Amino acid sequence: MHLRNRVHRDTLYISLDGELDHHTAEYVRDGLDSMMLQTAAAKIVLDLASLRFMDSTGIGVLIGRYKKMRDMNKPIFIANPSGQADRIFKMSGLYSIMPKAS
Repeated sequence: MHLRNRVHRDTLYISLDGELDHHTAEYVRDGLDSMMLQTAAAKIVLDLASLRFMDSTGIGVLIGRYKKMRDMNKPIFIANPSGQADRIFKMSGLYSIMPKAS
């Protein structure tokens, strides 16, 4: 799993490349926390174009980051979800708290 980030205007973009499961959850959680908590950006976009797999552990990681950012009034949006990630977001209702970026 690789995490990359960049800031453009008032948005922090984070790309997830690899698999988000119980093997990578701690690394992803720590990386996202570090990037998200240190930014002055007003909103966050998670780019999932290169996310090849996500299981229920991954859902938990993303919900945890959502809760932290909600408390800081920083919304999280999802961009470029793969077919598998899109199905998981729809089935779990994650789009209701982390909508697709427009």
